[in-house]
Amino acid sequence: MSKPRVVLGVGGGIAAYKACEVLRGLTESGHDVRVVPTEAALNFVGAATFEALSGHPVHTGVFTEVPEVQHVRVGKEADLVLVVPATANLLAKAAHGIADDLLTNTLLTARCPVAFFPAMHTEMWEHPATRDNVALLRSRGMIVTEPDSGRLTGVDTGKGRLANPAEIVDLAKLLLARPDALPRDLEGVRVVVSAGGTREPLDPVRYLSNRSSGKQGYALARVAAQRGADVTLVAAHTVALPDPAGATVRHVSTAEEMRQAVHAAAAEADVVVMAAAVADFRPANRADHKIKKSDDQPDPVITLDRNADILAELVRNRRSGQVVVGFAAETGDAQGSVLDHARTKLKRKGADLLMVNAVGDGKAFGTEDNSGWLLGSDGTEIPIPLGAKAELASTLWDAVVSFMKR
Repeated sequence: MSKPRVVLGVGGGIAAYKACEVLRGLTESGHDVRVVPTEAALNFVGAATFEALSGHPVHTGVFTEVPEVQHVRVGKEADLVLVVPATANLLAKAAHGIADDLLTNTLLTARCPVAFFPAMHTEMWEHPATRDNVALLRSRGMIVTEPDSGRLTGVDTGKGRLANPAEIVDLAKLLLARPDALPRDLEGVRVVVSAGGTREPLDPVRYLSNRSSGKQGYALARVAAQRGADVTLVAAHTVALPDPAGATVRHVSTAEEMRQAVHAAAAEADVVVMAAAVADFRPANRADHKIKKSDDQPDPVITLDRNADILAELVRNRRSGQVVVGFAAETGDAQGSVLDHARTKLKRKGADLLMVNAVGDGKAFGTEDNSGWLLGSDGTEIPIPLGAKAELASTLWDAVVSFMKR
């Protein structure tokens, strides 16, 4: 099978060096990537670097390979165009159809999804001209993602930082799998997502936990933010995942900390998604010193207390019109199949939607992909085939949007 063809446009900002990480991530995952930088971008990263990483020659102007009409061909042959970083200048040119180099010509001729990943100082991102240009591009069906917040150049900090390269790669793969995956249909919607696995301390060095990596919850938060939602992510322990661009992240540890943070955020939310793997039990007594093995002492007995059912509490306390979504990790047994247990759980919990994953043998926990069934309180059951966790996230948000319209 032919490799997906991606054009990676690189704007002239300091974040251009991060485009190399995006390029590496895409090529190593089987994509054919052609880099089209602006002249300004080459002040930050030389053409030789892009050529070595992509395996393709790098040009900036329209007067090279003229017989092949590359100023038209590059865009027409692409399956996806990414602009990383998208500077304020590039966004302005794209919005107004200015085509004065190979990249801006490519943007005019592309008939595939085009996604801009902005990076600039906060003042530039918030300027009315930039906001108008972003709105204009989005109105034409182009994707302008939300930038991250954090350290910028110099001593400045604020919104306008380029999204993490790994996040950009994930979103690129999502758009190749589903070109319609990032509509701006969650504008103005306040969303809370929980992620990761809680830890319940036994002593200062040991704890009870589970295998959750947090990847699915982070994918849900990332996709929701890029669909326009105001996202709060309550994250327990994860595998060193970068915070999703455009989301407010609150880090917690125990089930009780998760409970308090989720309830506080849910008080004003329109949608709450409990994707975290919250411990069902906690040690009744936490030792204030390390529990030691001893040949002359009996083995310790650990008594467990039940943790609160956060999802059930959310359902009981939900605001009018609020949508509550649960996750269930299930295994089949003598009493029923994964779906049998999931249907019972949906009825017992009272959630609007329940995403059920079959777990075990390398499924769901810690993996890059996921599958399962999305069950609705109205009796609908949507099978979700194995795919990237961002794809599952997109399908779930489609269902949430449909549910909100009822």
